[in-house]
Amino acid sequence: MINRERLTKTFCDLVSIDSPSGEEEKVRDFIENKLLKMGFQINIDSYGNLIANTEKSSKENIILSAHMDTVEPGRGIIPVVDKDTIYSKEDTILGGDCKAGLTGILEALDSLKENKHELKNLTLIFTREEEVALQGARHLDFSKINGKKAIIFDGEGPPSVITSSSPTYVGFDIEIIGRAAHAGVEPEKGISAIKIATNLINRLPQGRLDEETTFNIGRIEGGTVRNAVPSNLYIEGEFRTSSIETMDNLNQSLKTAVEDTMNEIEESQINLKSEIQFEKYTIEKDNSALKVVLNSLDKLGLTPTLKGSGGGTDGNIFMKNDIESVVIGMGVKGMHTINENVSIPDLIDCANLCENIIQQNT
Repeated sequence: MINRERLTKTFCDLVSIDSPSGEEEKVRDFIENKLLKMGFQINIDSYGNLIANTEKSSKENIILSAHMDTVEPGRGIIPVVDKDTIYSKEDTILGGDCKAGLTGILEALDSLKENKHELKNLTLIFTREEEVALQGARHLDFSKINGKKAIIFDGEGPPSVITSSSPTYVGFDIEIIGRAAHAGVEPEKGISAIKIATNLINRLPQGRLDEETTFNIGRIEGGTVRNAVPSNLYIEGEFRTSSIETMDNLNQSLKTAVEDTMNEIEESQINLKSEIQFEKYTIEKDNSALKVVLNSLDKLGLTPTLKGSGGGTDGNIFMKNDIESVVIGMGVKGMHTINENVSIPDLIDCANLCENIIQQNT
């Protein structure tokens, strides 16, 4: 039986451990210690992802997954439990994304162990660096993963909310090279990288372009001191869409904006690199992981809601590697903001759902 007090403590313990992307080791140790006591066989892959299998396993294992990292500001988190809600005391994220997912899985396993349920045909995958373009999942060796259906606990809202689709994500980096000069003595000899960047950015779209497409400049860094014409500047941006035609058009718009800017500002140099970080998917009705989740939701009396997402998860990578996957909610609201909070009743439902999935499929 899911234990509210134990679940709440596990969640608060997890969010109290700093684990921004690339610094997941202490959270991984916390999880590993718990799983070893339950008899799981642990494998830390070359990228630092944690893969755990029950002693009795097969190629038909059910896969449960969540990621270990959080976004910034996510250091020194102090969780506050206020009746049915958990939030951060300070101006930090709470870390519910994705430690609520980790908690749901761990509490389900604690409950099953307490009830002496035999764990078998189960694989757990806990990835690192999910928040930086799904790097952990992208570096998984899928040839070593047992199972062809995965339930990923990484969605916003209650566990009855199922992510039905996700877009293709293209990240781009732009290096702008101008020419330095003293800003007070001979500014006319300089070419401002900031001026070049302004010209370029004004040629690009921003925000929501249509129902399935967004475009964003997320980071700009450049210049050295206030009294020098800046010679270098770097821009990081992204766009997301479910339309191949729109993706091609936006890629061309980027290239055209770069060319037009260099033609307008003589001697300017702009280097553009873009890469597809993950590819779109849409959940089909015959998806085997979806059937598992729908069956368990029905047994718990929870009504499913299928909802498209503009974000990406490890599910994008799993699907590309022939693992039928579904991403579900874990009781979190306000992801990636300092207003992030977790509903304890929803987190209990998440653990109950996870427990039922294990019971029905292992």
